Amino acid sequence: MATIAQWIEGARPRTLPAAIAPVVAGTGAAAALGESDYGLALLALVVAVSLQIGVNYANDYSDGIRGTDASRVGPVRLVGQHKADPDNVKIMAFSFFGFAALVGLALVALSNAWLMIPLGAVAILAAWKYTGGDNPYGYRGLGEVYVFVFFGLMATLGTLYTQAGQITTAGVLAAVGVGAIASAILVANNLRDIPTDRATGKMTLAVRLGDRGTRVLYAALVAVAALAVVAIAVIRPPALVALLSLAVAWKPVRLVLSGASGRDLVRVLSATGLFEITYGVLLAVGLAWGGASA
Repeated sequence: MATIAQWIEGARPRTLPAAIAPVVAGTGAAAALGESDYGLALLALVVAVSLQIGVNYANDYSDGIRGTDASRVGPVRLVGQHKADPDNVKIMAFSFFGFAALVGLALVALSNAWLMIPLGAVAILAAWKYTGGDNPYGYRGLGEVYVFVFFGLMATLGTLYTQAGQITTAGVLAAVGVGAIASAILVANNLRDIPTDRATGKMTLAVRLGDRGTRVLYAALVAVAALAVVAIAVIRPPALVALLSLAVAWKPVRLVLSGASGRDLVRVLSATGLFEITYGVLLAVGLAWGGASA
């Protein structure tokens, strides 16, 4: 039976910045309009974090029963390492999905953003289909697309929409930047797992691109995040403060481009998560700086 510590590790806390940063950035975009609502932001944060944890448990369950997690470097695999009963891990995944749905309904009701109900349902279905079901898209190299869409565009713009009732150009650009970094986290994870994924037939984007191509993709995603800030600054100059987050990104980019592998890439995961949080917070500050604008 898995210990509480192992269940916590199985939730993969290093990935949670991918859920937190878009809510922070989206709230900053709402603040730029003078429409920020921290109560609604908190609900959006609970939804995003719960969905992220649900995805992580679902991934643990699905990869574990397929045998692709039998030999991994990195966090504990509850099913793959026989730490927990697969059915219990599946129950945990759907419990977090259900909790995300309930809190999401409260968020929608309070904000009157009814459009988010079908979008939220699609997000939960996509979370399960990532590695679950008969033909998981995570095994076809589309995992990064899922992360970009749901933990970049949807999480950021959904946060903005529930608070401000509209989508802005700055919000879209912020979503692109945050989504790029969230995708970079998955790219680093899959770069580490190329040998085992290739051996088990899990054709992630990293397996398809190969080692060198995946390392270039990681650096390119960080560059996209930086360019998004520059583009936002055309509309909201104080947003340039978010470029200070590149000081955090420098070390993981250097490690990836210098050929880091195995446990060194676990450090890259943590550092990229810190980069995303720093980026999201600084971008939110820059967007809110100077008060509301039309």
